[in-house]
Amino acid sequence: MTIRKFGIIGCQHAHIGLFIEEMLALGYECTGIYEPDNMKLARAMADQYGLRILSDVKLLLSDEEVSVIGCASINNKKIDVIELCETHGKHIMVDKPAVTNREGLERLRAVLERGAIEIGMMLTERFRPSLHTVRRLIEAGGLGDIVHISLRKPHRLNPQSRPAWHFDKQQSGGIINDLFVHDFDLLRWLTGREVECASGYLAKNILPQHPSFYDTGGAQVVMADGITAQLYADWHTPTGSWTWGDGRIFITGTAGMVEIRLEGDPLLEQDEVALLVTHDQELNMIPLEEPPVSLAQDFLNRMAGRGAHIAHTDIYKASEATVMLDEQARVIVRNRESRHIADMK
Repeated sequence: MTIRKFGIIGCQHAHIGLFIEEMLALGYECTGIYEPDNMKLARAMADQYGLRILSDVKLLLSDEEVSVIGCASINNKKIDVIELCETHGKHIMVDKPAVTNREGLERLRAVLERGAIEIGMMLTERFRPSLHTVRRLIEAGGLGDIVHISLRKPHRLNPQSRPAWHFDKQQSGGIINDLFVHDFDLLRWLTGREVECASGYLAKNILPQHPSFYDTGGAQVVMADGITAQLYADWHTPTGSWTWGDGRIFITGTAGMVEIRLEGDPLLEQDEVALLVTHDQELNMIPLEEPPVSLAQDFLNRMAGRGAHIAHTDIYKASEATVMLDEQARVIVRNRESRHIADMK
């Protein structure tokens, strides 16, 4: 029997745990974790999944049985790992975002065009039962023609537990690159349309000791065929919230509308919820369907040349949209003493 192995290069965010779990469940063996800096998280992950900590990245790159690398490096270093994996013929799944600026985007495009390896990105929202179910509803015409989509994604910051790079825009990419990459992917996936233009802002209200950290972002988006969208994200979920972020998605069509409560509702339901109302039926909760494959299985299908839900085009287009929006975004800084709002561009 062929031994199927994967490894981890970069363990700076616990998101990579989902990839590890799914790969182990699919029968893959993890050779180990290489993380040169954040040893606390790396050791926690290693203990949780019974993995080895590796002292040399070459132990993964030189192992011919390791076909896949998972990567949750510092955001602006992920493109380096992608290129490293290309050099050694390893397919790679990265946590979002894959890139943080125009230079990284161009380097990503070059790797994709060379086509030597498959690149995945953890666009996990596609694999939520609520979004899978609502997309099938849209495809069946249950909402009519899509008119507008609004995505609200607040997040809890917990600054004391975040690594220093999280508060440095050059390293993290900032709130737009970090968080809106999910939303731009969902806009394309749910509507089947491309982004035509977007305008937005970055706002700073807190943490003056981190001058390049912006805690709020928003955007207005126009897609092909006149579909409009509004995106909002922040780092202001209160400590006392029942969840890390009360994410909501509102989809309006000519025949009905849907509200998705991504983290449920503490007064109704603890799991994600999708509510539907149409011209023909009153408000009701939609029974949710599980996606047919997991994120990791979808990537493995692509590696094997079988049909996959996420393609290289999806990864590039979502990354391109966030980089372009971040480049053009208006920067707003609030002076907490005078309450003055200054446009910094």
